[in-house]
Amino acid sequence: MKILIVVQARTQSTRLPYKVMMSLCGKPLLARIVERIDSARFTNEIVIATSTASQDDVIEDLCRAENIECFRGDPFDLLDRHYKAAIKYDADAIVKIPSDCPLIDPEIIDKVISVFINSNDEFDYVSNLHPASYPDGNDVEIMSFEALEKSWFEAKLPFEREHTTPYIWENRNKFIVGNVEWENKLDYSSTHRWTIDYEEDYIFIKKVYEELYPEHKIFNMYQILKLLQDKPFLKKINQKYVGQYWYDNHIAELKNIKEYKRKKKMAVL
Repeated sequence: MKILIVVQARTQSTRLPYKVMMSLCGKPLLARIVERIDSARFTNEIVIATSTASQDDVIEDLCRAENIECFRGDPFDLLDRHYKAAIKYDADAIVKIPSDCPLIDPEIIDKVISVFINSNDEFDYVSNLHPASYPDGNDVEIMSFEALEKSWFEAKLPFEREHTTPYIWENRNKFIVGNVEWENKLDYSSTHRWTIDYEEDYIFIKKVYEELYPEHKIFNMYQILKLLQDKPFLKKINQKYVGQYWYDNHIAELKNIKEYKRKKKMAVL
């Protein structure tokens, strides 16, 4: 099985432009995330999937300098971009990792991929997001080429095209969906924010790198949690954005996430 890891990246973020080029211990954020992904055991091939917009020429330049594969596709249709990249690289399975997860743990990547490849074709799609339990910023999704192709043909709604995989995990009558939960059964996704959308997120991630990277080139999730336990003030840097997700603006359209949130709210009450 040829597994293609696709890191979607662009410079024109509406909330924090050029965040993928911001420095983390001397290298652009995008290079750091590839460094972390590349240390996963199940890494076959990594490609940065950016857009054809001229503003993203800098991403292609970075890929060339870092010897990373680069694919350029539709600026807004991420489903199309992933599908065309999968065709170009002749992928049997496609792993989707967003470029706003520079603290992603390679061991979590391996866990999600291993569930998929060891399932004897039981699953069309596996992630650690439905429901999420790991700290936000450890997003891993893997799907078969057939599932991606079916989505490419059938998905019509703008948010389904823009975010690549909603058509799969929202249509469980058409796809067999698996989920990997953190073994400790805790929900850290709603209490820890390790993703980057705002300036405060960058400050937080930069501090984590400055604390851990010099000694540990590929520090893991537990080392980050230990750091935050020892220095709790770091967690407060971007605390006001905890619990904010891209799908919040589409919650009325999402059957499964809306139902999960309703059940979670009832459990709290």
